[in-house]
Amino acid sequence: MDSKDQGIRIDKWLWAARFFKTRSLASKAVNGGRVHINEARVKSSRTVHVGDVVQITKGELEWHVAVLALNAQRRPAAEARLLYEESEESKQRRHHAREMRKMFHAGHSAPAGKPDKRDRRKIREFIRKK
Repeated sequence: MDSKDQGIRIDKWLWAARFFKTRSLASKAVNGGRVHINEARVKSSRTVHVGDVVQITKGELEWHVAVLALNAQRRPAAEARLLYEESEESKQRRHHAREMRKMFHAGHSAPAGKPDKRDRRKIREFIRKK
């Protein structure tokens, strides 16, 4: 379905462009208001056309992409990247957010493992003192 005059459902395009692992997840994201086409909230049945600007939010990450091509089939990641072009501002924001998360978690170290019997006794004793 590479014709430029026809459109494709937004949930199907998001799945084919590999923004979501399943079409069901893409549909839930669209219906949940985390996907906008040309700055308008849409339903999962809305068709997307070449030239549309799509804003996708997944957790803390956000993409602003321009639709370059349509494909109804899920292809390898290298081919999926040819379906859209991400704006430079969007790339910068995602990179900045990634760096901020790294800095936030830099001083945190995970515990070595579960507490042993002695540690559990100390924890219980500490909790009871309060």
